[in-house]
Amino acid sequence: MNAAGSRLVVVGGGVAGLATALSAAPRPVLLVGATLPGTGGCTALAQGGIAAAMAAGDSAAAHAHDTMAAGAQHNDYEAVQYLVGNAGFAIRWLQAQGVGFDRDGDGLQLGREGGHRCDRIVHAGGDASGLALLMALTHAAQRAPHIAWRTPDRLDAIRLRDGRVAGVGLVAENGRTQELDCAELVLATGGCGALFAASTNPSTADGNGLALALACGARLRDAEFMQFHPTALDVAADGAQDGALPLVTEALRGAGARLVDDDGRPVMEGHHPMGDLAPRDHVARRVWACRQAGRRVRLDATALRGDWVLRFPTVFALCRRYGIDPREQPIPVTPAAHFHMGGIAVDLDGQTDVPGLYAVGEAACNGVHGANRLASNSLLEGVVFGRRLGRRLADVRLHLPRQGAERWVDRGTSADPAPLARLRALAWSALGPVRDGAGMAAAQRDLQGDASLHDSWQGKLVARFLHAAMQRRHSLGAHFRADDAG
Repeated sequence: MNAAGSRLVVVGGGVAGLATALSAAPRPVLLVGATLPGTGGCTALAQGGIAAAMAAGDSAAAHAHDTMAAGAQHNDYEAVQYLVGNAGFAIRWLQAQGVGFDRDGDGLQLGREGGHRCDRIVHAGGDASGLALLMALTHAAQRAPHIAWRTPDRLDAIRLRDGRVAGVGLVAENGRTQELDCAELVLATGGCGALFAASTNPSTADGNGLALALACGARLRDAEFMQFHPTALDVAADGAQDGALPLVTEALRGAGARLVDDDGRPVMEGHHPMGDLAPRDHVARRVWACRQAGRRVRLDATALRGDWVLRFPTVFALCRRYGIDPREQPIPVTPAAHFHMGGIAVDLDGQTDVPGLYAVGEAACNGVHGANRLASNSLLEGVVFGRRLGRRLADVRLHLPRQGAERWVDRGTSADPAPLARLRALAWSALGPVRDGAGMAAAQRDLQGDASLHDSWQGKLVARFLHAAMQRRHSLGAHFRADDAG
């Protein structure tokens, strides 16, 4: 069999795709990314670090408890145990790839974020952790002899033969197309937050991998669970591009910052035992409720001590860009779509329902996050399950069937800019931090009544989200229904 017949293609240059590609050695890997290496995607924007039970008195069991509690006990227990049990190994593997984590004396510096009962967040470069990981893994992949890069290329179609993956269709930046044979395909294409009008995600995080997997016959799981980050920088009036709002890291609250209203009153006081460090779904709904009542919410970090440029360089630079000095002024914040707990249904090895098709990272759903992701478990998930998938595929040498029923599958029609803007507004209003049946039903009617929306792959994806949310009639985690009578 020729090399093309056993080719492994990994689509996505974020932490999950890179961990998978690196761990698949020595098998040749074609790594496809829509942006240049080390740029784009959500990994570069991640300000939180990686959760790992490494402190004296902490344990994997305690990490698992907090993960399950944040996820409203909807998590897959086996997936959680594997995640937390391999967190320490993930940190050491990342160090071996060149990640320089922040240190405190002889050990790693550990911080706290929402939902965690102790300090267990490892950072690299303060609140620039995602970028630090991305650059180290990118450099490691560029040095790896088994990895060939195809960037910036876009996955446009998948060839199925006898129902299993047999090839990919790629589109280069200049529009040139190419068809390649492959035995296995890994989708590490990220989330879908950009389908919401207010989001911390870049425009490329639009669910394109989910749509392509659906077209191939794969299932979605937990599609109704979208996490809303409670503290995106509230700069919508300043025209944040494409609705992508800058993130204000949860680590600020872990360091002592407080959420306050117009009168300086703490907004979380009396609403959750963990206060400002409650799980994200609770905090996001409280900030949403204040804003719905006509009150702005600000994150008051003026009491924090230390060098902002060293501790929180990303937030400091973002605030200064918008004329805010966080050392002297509270930071205006708003909830925004941040992370999709749902995704392409996979087992713990990343296998979908379609033979030869795998998914990992935010594009996938193995149930590890439940109904609401615990802070700083996302980068961890990408590394832990990316390494597991890569090791599994390292020695696979499947022989593709030479003959059989063959078809090419693509996403379908893409929405034009104006309809897409309407769709994003519809998703935000109907599937935001607080939902109700009447609002979701109205959104379904709007979708069906507008051909430019329901005929597009983006519209069909939002329709799937709406259907899943309508089917879950009671509130659970990030899926909060105001009309839940229970």
